[in-house]
Amino acid sequence: MNGLNLKTKAINEIEKYFDNGLFLKELDTRVKFQTVSRSENKRPELYRYLKENLSPYLSKLGFNCKIVDNVENNSMPIMTAVRIEEKNVPTIFSYAHADVVPGHEDRWLDGLSPWKIIEKENKYFGRGTADNKGQHTINFAALKTVLNVRGYLGFNIKILIETGEEVGSPGLKKFCKENAKFLSSDLLIASDGPRLNSFKPSIFLGSRGEISFNLELKSREEEHHSGNWGGLLSNPAIILSNAISTIVNKNGEILVSELKAKPLPNSIRKSIRKLKIEGDKNSPKIDNFWGEPGNTSAEKLYGTNTFEVKAWKAGNPEEPANAIPAKAKAICHMRFIKGTKVKDIIPALRKHLKNNGFKKIKIELDGEPREASRLDPDHPYVKWVLNSIKKSTNLEVDAIPNIGSTIPNDIFSEHLQIPTIWIPHSYGGCLQHAPNEHILKDLTRNALKLMTGIWWDLGENPPKIL
Repeated sequence: MNGLNLKTKAINEIEKYFDNGLFLKELDTRVKFQTVSRSENKRPELYRYLKENLSPYLSKLGFNCKIVDNVENNSMPIMTAVRIEEKNVPTIFSYAHADVVPGHEDRWLDGLSPWKIIEKENKYFGRGTADNKGQHTINFAALKTVLNVRGYLGFNIKILIETGEEVGSPGLKKFCKENAKFLSSDLLIASDGPRLNSFKPSIFLGSRGEISFNLELKSREEEHHSGNWGGLLSNPAIILSNAISTIVNKNGEILVSELKAKPLPNSIRKSIRKLKIEGDKNSPKIDNFWGEPGNTSAEKLYGTNTFEVKAWKAGNPEEPANAIPAKAKAICHMRFIKGTKVKDIIPALRKHLKNNGFKKIKIELDGEPREASRLDPDHPYVKWVLNSIKKSTNLEVDAIPNIGSTIPNDIFSEHLQIPTIWIPHSYGGCLQHAPNEHILKDLTRNALKLMTGIWWDLGENPPKIL
């Protein structure tokens, strides 16, 4: 049987794997592990998931698996799984995260549970189905299928699985820096995040950066009666809201020039202009008036910087008193594209607030920022992956320079210097991080075929540049 017929056999095998319910069974065993990284009493589950599920699974596929304590937090281990076949073949790097957000068990629809896969209305419900257990289950099953049909991969592969992505990936950067030589690879192929449109495959080549910070103004130690002191005492909530209105206007446009996105290179702008956000059943309606003016929805999402207020605190919202609050706090963050640097954002904000008469407002960094990153859409690896997907699915592919959200891509692209291509297997309405998280059955079946085709093609006819 020639290579083309064998590839067809492999794709047929992955379809049978899905249609016979084996994918559902496999994913269910993984969802049952309550790997909530935000909850300290759940963190032993992180070790159990790696030790009892992923490590045995990948070891049977010929991977050398190693679980190590996190250098910054030993309750969030990191696992590597390496399969080396030959010296003179491509080495692929892949990534996944094993942790999930809290289950919020009491907020799911009747009959659904975060810790058990339930099939309903063309959907598989369960915590981690979209983020990220469903996605790495697809990729690993496709690898297994290629090995079963061909007997070998035809390339080397190094997989890194972390267990702290949902809390900012503590220790991941340090681990990668200390093990840069060991992790050295030719190309990253991994899966996370949503497709642009559920009915059409997507790839993205990096991510927007993210920085979280608090803006806080403390005017005095105590609250005072607004009837006795109103008009005499400054209100920090009002001052802070006015300060924010000088940073971003009523339509979501950033007003601080240093915080705006840098002009896009022609190849990036051309790629984004081809994209159309059509939305799915569970997707919210887009507010067309919002964001940087003069841009399409795709350009706003993938080609601009955004400033958001995530939460606000002044006084006692649960039991408001007729008093002037003593302090106010806005919990904010920014998403930004390549060209904006983390190191420049807080100084630019401080300068702006001072110049506009708000020098008493304090800015406090919250968590570890993430730099923006992206691979040029004209890179030969990108063209190769697009061609492979089209051959396996007969579908056109959305090529996105960087995902709108933030993943630890900069660690791989900037610190390990690996070109990065992400192939998401979820969609925008998946309710990721919310109750009733799910993946779509049809999309999942398509993704299994797609990934089997990519792994097959890497061993059969890899990009020439490799």
